[in-house]
Amino acid sequence: MSQRLFSSLKKGSPTRQFLKDFSYWSFVIASWVPAVIFFKEHVAELHTIKGASMYPFLNTGYDESLTRDVCLVDKRSPTQGLERGMLVSFRSPYHPETLVVKRIIALEGDRVYTHAPYPYPIADIPAGHVWVEGDNADARKTLDSNHYGPIAVNLITGRLTHVLWPWRSRGAIHWEMWKGRTRVVRGWNQGG
Repeated sequence: MSQRLFSSLKKGSPTRQFLKDFSYWSFVIASWVPAVIFFKEHVAELHTIKGASMYPFLNTGYDESLTRDVCLVDKRSPTQGLERGMLVSFRSPYHPETLVVKRIIALEGDRVYTHAPYPYPIADIPAGHVWVEGDNADARKTLDSNHYGPIAVNLITGRLTHVLWPWRSRGAIHWEMWKGRTRVVRGWNQGG
């Protein structure tokens, strides 16, 4: 029995060639896995925008089709140089396994005049935190800081830089042009 098994592995046999090719390609693929994981965790990744939270800025066809925007998330130094209006991805305070996309409304030291269901009319943003909100005017369609308060900056995993899909919406995200609906007093509590 063992003689039959090893006879199929003789030099030049199709089985031997298959095993040789399989071993080679398995090694090539396995050697790229750490590089892909590193890239996805520390450089960039694609994020699909689900739901109406960021409508109308993202998912512009939310009411008309099932198309979802696919965005590029830059993960290099995600917490450095944050500014009001930036779109960021972060771990949900309610479900840390879930990545969420929202817009930064206020930075540490700012004062925010909140919307329902936040329990207080005013929120002062503490050090190491930001206030994030969805773009949808209907507060029932966005779960944001008006539900869970300011988020810790260390929950932020990346910044959205480009829309890649759908084709008609593709291009760089110009968050600098954003005009918010939430009243923010900038630097209300800076230095003291």
